[in-house]
Amino acid sequence: MGTGAPRRIAQLLAARPDVEVVPIRGNVPPRLKKIKTMGLDAVVLAVAGLRRLGLDDAIDEILPIDLFPPSPGQGALGIQVREGNMAIQEILSTSGDLAVDAQVRAERALLAELHGGCSVPVGAYAEVHSGGSLSLHAQVTSLDGTRQVSGSLSGPLSESEKLGKALAGELIGQGARSILDEIRAEAAV
Repeated sequence: MGTGAPRRIAQLLAARPDVEVVPIRGNVPPRLKKIKTMGLDAVVLAVAGLRRLGLDDAIDEILPIDLFPPSPGQGALGIQVREGNMAIQEILSTSGDLAVDAQVRAERALLAELHGGCSVPVGAYAEVHSGGSLSLHAQVTSLDGTRQVSGSLSGPLSESEKLGKALAGELIGQGARSILDEIRAEAAV
């Protein structure tokens, strides 16, 4: 099975230690071709990317989000405006989605509290519920998939960053810090 993301590799090994994962990189069409050229059984790619490219027929299975949460903030678009540029700030003030903003803030607060980045296998997914509540599910997995901690918390939409920090604290209590410290130590060698 082919994929390039350390998070996906770790998650796959945690779910299926019997699977051989082959690191692959590149754009989507060349990755799909590697199924034939490299003799892979499958490649793991983001559904959103495949759909955006009109490659829905390449999707054979969608991995369950509770076992394979995406990278925190995955797919969210952020716009940074130069301080004092009131014209652009005014134009953008009517756009955006408060629910998505809260989701991303929760996920990124969790990641910041864990001192994570794109090279560590941290997955998080926030979901908004009716009534103004937010649930956050997160997972930290060792690179070899042998250790994994996960958890979920819910709270008010208005306290999304508190929720992210609180869940990070729970994961640290379960051993996330030692998993991440080990990964950082390996990367430094």
